Amino acid sequence: MDMLDIYTDYLICQNKYATATGLSEMLDGEFAHDKVTRFLRLQDFGSKALWNYVKKSVRE
Repeated sequence: MDMLDIYTDYLICQNKYATATGLSEMLDGEFAHDKVTRFLRLQDFGSKALWNYVKKSVRE
């Protein structure tokens, strides 16, 4: 499972605030919160990027 899949699953299951620290804690430290933060800084995660990521699945 790649980091984007893990992060999106985390956002879906969160009912309050989603944080890099919260994700790290949920994964028992498998990914340090710094690694999550760096990952999020590497790409644009706007609505256009999201659509490009899910478009194939939605159109099936």
